[in-house]
Amino acid sequence: MALSEREQRLLEEMERNLYNNEADVVTTLGVSRNLNYRAVAIGAIVALGGLITMLLGVNSDLTVVGIVGFAIMFTGVMVAVAIPGKPVEGRSGSPARKSPSGSGGSFMDQMNQRWERRNNGEPL
Repeated sequence: MALSEREQRLLEEMERNLYNNEADVVTTLGVSRNLNYRAVAIGAIVALGGLITMLLGVNSDLTVVGIVGFAIMFTGVMVAVAIPGKPVEGRSGSPARKSPSGSGGSFMDQMNQRWERRNNGEPL
């Protein structure tokens, strides 16, 4: 089903706003972490060891060894992905970027209010 011109324009505007506001949300929340290279390296080595163990278990027809290898590999991937780095200091949202309606309401409520103001022609 084809979209009308108005619907296509609205969809394109929503996509542009999504990409533009993504950076605003991260900046406003002030959540930023450095990558923990040590955890990534250890996790990759453990995952590689698990992969080798799993392949050895499959090659020798020992199911238990293959399952243990998979568990080791899974643990290595979780270590590489789940251990966060240190928070970056000094990156928090500026007060000028906060919602003019105050801190009341959830994130979705604030987004809905911004959408309503945009459609009514009011400044953000």
